Amino acid sequence: MDDLKAKYLTQTADAADESALEAIRVAAVGKKGEISLKMRELGKMTPEQRQVAGPALNALKDEINSALAAKKAALADAALDERLRSEWLDVTLPGRPRRGGTLHPVSQVTEEVTAIFAELGFSVAEGPRIETDWHNFDALNIPGHHPARAEMDTFYMHRAEGDDRPPHVLRTHTSPVQIRTMEKAGAPLRIICPGGVYRADYDQTHTPMFHQVEGLAIDKDISMANLKWVLEEFFAAFFEIDGIKTRFRASHFPFTEPSAEVDIQCSWVDGQLKIGEGDGWMEVLGSGMVHPKVLEAGGIDPYEYQGFAFGIGIDRLAMLKYGIPDLRAFFDSDLRWLRHYGFAALDVPTLHGGLSR
Repeated sequence: MDDLKAKYLTQTADAADESALEAIRVAAVGKKGEISLKMRELGKMTPEQRQVAGPALNALKDEINSALAAKKAALADAALDERLRSEWLDVTLPGRPRRGGTLHPVSQVTEEVTAIFAELGFSVAEGPRIETDWHNFDALNIPGHHPARAEMDTFYMHRAEGDDRPPHVLRTHTSPVQIRTMEKAGAPLRIICPGGVYRADYDQTHTPMFHQVEGLAIDKDISMANLKWVLEEFFAAFFEIDGIKTRFRASHFPFTEPSAEVDIQCSWVDGQLKIGEGDGWMEVLGSGMVHPKVLEAGGIDPYEYQGFAFGIGIDRLAMLKYGIPDLRAFFDSDLRWLRHYGFAALDVPTLHGGLSR
């Protein structure tokens, strides 16, 4: 047994890889290994001989197995060390500029709009994108026969046959957030509601999903004059043009009375749109004084409070300010487009530091 011990311990220590180690294990303690065959001979011995040989063979087997396990672990550690040396990376090397993330124009414009209205005293309110039919239409004074409620214009959520619960829709505007905020906070109130909305439309200037920001201000002495001032301050800050002119045109929306479409001054020079100059006009948003029925739906007394509201497309603002010709490109996930139109992720827009750099 001393000869077997010396033999296999030496071979184990000299093994160069795991395959050689496995061959040693089979030769020593495998089913037909030398130590295993010695243990089979115990049955031929006298009881006195077995009492001596049995423990010695078991101790030898355990020692060989321990040596094999230790050598296997040592070989694995050596292989890992070699792999770590070959795959070593100098993390102090400069990063690749191309791999720096960029901010999507929609996110950038949302931050710009939020920064401007924050300076004007507006807070940000948010709500669910899957809305009840009541919050999306009824509470906003949109009657049941209105075209916006047709399935060709609005995405309705599936309901099982016999389900009598109120229908749900993918919100068609962020105005439901105004209703929910009025219900929760009451008046006075001054909020903007940015977020994604959904309508069944798709072409160069329309997509099934787009982004809006709506504003709402409610108090006891608010008028259209306040609305005009807020919008002119916003346009001047957003387009970074002092004295930008606006034009209000009478219109009709179910949720405001009176209602007005708002145009901004512009001109076309050599095929390029220029905001804030010339004698042309471009429609940019809808607005008006909040309808009394909308105030009632939000739990606010229309005989005591009144307010104004407006809504504008964030995607359209981005197109106008940054010269993006096709709205569909916003959702194409084209990295080349994003690298061209994207913004530095860590540049937070502020009025004092500059909205866009």
